[in-house]
Amino acid sequence: MKNSLLITLVFLLTISLGFSQTKEELETEKAIKNDSIAAIQSRVKAIQSQIDAIPGWRVGAFGTIGGSLSNFSNWYSQGKPNNSSGNIGFTFNGHANLIKEKFFWRNSLSTNLNWTKLDDKDNPTDDKSFRSTTDVFSISSLYGRNISKTFAVSGLMEYRTTLLDNFNDPGYLDLGVGATWTPIENLIVVIHPLNYNFVFSKGDTVFESSLGAKIVADYTRQIGAVNFKSNLSMFQSYKSSDYSNWTWTNSFGYTLWKMIGVGFDFGLRSNKQEALNYAINTLGDTNATFDNVNNDLQTYYTIGLSYKF
Repeated sequence: MKNSLLITLVFLLTISLGFSQTKEELETEKAIKNDSIAAIQSRVKAIQSQIDAIPGWRVGAFGTIGGSLSNFSNWYSQGKPNNSSGNIGFTFNGHANLIKEKFFWRNSLSTNLNWTKLDDKDNPTDDKSFRSTTDVFSISSLYGRNISKTFAVSGLMEYRTTLLDNFNDPGYLDLGVGATWTPIENLIVVIHPLNYNFVFSKGDTVFESSLGAKIVADYTRQIGAVNFKSNLSMFQSYKSSDYSNWTWTNSFGYTLWKMIGVGFDFGLRSNKQEALNYAINTLGDTNATFDNVNNDLQTYYTIGLSYKF
């Protein structure tokens, strides 16, 4: 009996030591492989840096798609017990940049579109179609001649409007010259003290074009599976601060599997001319002026699936 017990203890101790040794060996092998992976990643990053430094065209794009559909029948706890609703939207961010030793030409396009519908089945006269709820479109082209590694004399064309409703009403076209500063890779800062802000609109409206200063800051980058773009566009009118405006948009995409991932977009805007036009023509406030209008901060956000092009 004692011999059997002793043999059993020795057997269990041997198995335990065997597993312990195996675990230590695996940990050592894992550490070696991690070091190898880190070395490979470092070499790949160095090669990519060399590729990025080569003059020529650099093209990229990513976007976000979000949507939902629902249907209710006899759901009495809500105001419209019989209804079907849907929401679909997408964003797109693309760029095509030509980088040369003596000059650059940077082009970008950003859009955010969204449609929503609510069909009240108990109301035969309601609107059953999808209606646009988010409508943002912006395209820009920046050309510069380098005077140093970080500064360039530049000219900018930027156009902003809506596509689905009221196309070019209003529409904003900025044309200006000045300087472009690139303090770090992927960050572009445009400072144009001579810029004309053309505002297009139909009929008798409050919109007015003016001369002013244009400032744009854009940061677009990809880090591993993460793509993001942040763009701030500001116009300061020399004629009146009532004609000034700014827009800040941000897009993030995280790749989960192959080219598919999740995305998040949000934007902020301040534009007193748009606020006054809305108060007069939409709300019917004929007493609204630049002095008394509520210029509330404009915001939007979109969350959904993303696709890296």
